Amino acid sequence: MANHEVIVIANLEVTDADEYRKYEKGFFPILKKHNGSFITFDDNSQHMEGDCPLEGRVILFGFPSEKDATNWFNDPEYQALSEYRRKGTLTHNITFTKVLKR
Repeated sequence: MANHEVIVIANLEVTDADEYRKYEKGFFPILKKHNGSFITFDDNSQHMEGDCPLEGRVILFGFPSEKDATNWFNDPEYQALSEYRRKGTLTHNITFTKVLKR
C-alpha cells in the first residue's frame, strides 16, 4: 500500500460546534504539511443500500502515499489538535483506502 495514493474517509457527527471549529482551524495547515489535499465533505450524504448508513458528516481527503497519510495521523501536532475533534464530535471512523488508478 505504501506506493499507492491514499484516500481518507472520515465519518463523524458534530456534537459541539465550538470545539470542532478549533479543530477545523488547525486542520488544513497540518494536512498540507504532509502533502495532503482536501477533496470534499457532505453533511447530507445519501445512503443507497446496506445496513450501515453513514451518519453526520462525511469527509474525504487524500495523500500521495500511505507513508504521508500515516505521518499525518501520527504527527504529534495533529494528535494534539485532534483532541478538539474528539471533544466536539462522535467519530464513527477514520479509514485509509488505497487508490488503485486515477
